[in-house]
Parts: sequence; structure tokens; C-alpha cells
Amino acid sequence: MGKKPWVIDIEQATLNNPNYRQVQWTGEHLQMVLMSLKAGEEIDLELHGDVDQFLRIEQGQAQVRVGKTKDNLSFDKKVSENWAILIPSGHWHHIKNIGKEELKLYTIYAPAQHPAGRIQKTYKEAKEVD
Repeated sequence: MGKKPWVIDIEQATLNNPNYRQVQWTGEHLQMVLMSLKAGEEIDLELHGDVDQFLRIEQGQAQVRVGKTKDNLSFDKKVSENWAILIPSGHWHHIKNIGKEELKLYTIYAPAQHPAGRIQKTYKEAKEVD
């Protein structure tokens, strides 16, 4: 999907997504990715040097840590359903599912961060590729 207009019930798509990461739409300057993290799973510490990122939690609870250096993640918040997280480019970040149920979220990257159409069914598969 991408480079053509498209509509989606984002809440239902996010809640129904069984994959750790599923790139849903990739345009010229923007990308939407659905994610599902099992209890205890995480989005590993990472840095996008030239990518702003928006995340929205549709289900579950997460701890979000962000900072200018990987050794000083001074921003530390617990979030849950209906919360949004905005991460500016150049900031290290780490997100962990701290709840007992799956963490369902979607993220929007500007510009795109992952290959169009990529599906990573599990956290393990994502770690092997990224």
C-alpha cells in the first residue's frame, strides 16, 4: 500500500493486527506501521536521526523512555490506551509493554523507516532483521 489515497479504520486495524510489526502504508514522506507487543516485549532502544515518530496506544500499558543520548533517557512516562507519544528526530527511545495483555499500537514515521510491505510476525524475527 502507498502512494495512493487510502482509508482505514485505524483502531480496528491496530486491535486486529497479530504481528509484531506490519508496515501498512508507505508514501513519499510518511509511513504507517501497526505493532503488537506481547507482555514484556519491547521496541528496543533506537535512534532515528532524521525521522520524527508518532505512536498511539490503542490497547495495553507501556513505559516510554526518551533522551538525547542513549545513556540518559531523562523522559520517562507510563502510558496506556488513547495516549499518543511524539518522538523528535535525533532522540533515543525505548518502549516496553509493562502490562499483562498485548500492547497494540500504531506508529507513523516521517519519512518512512521500514521497507514498504514488511511484516515481522514476532519480536524475535524483527531482532534478526533490524
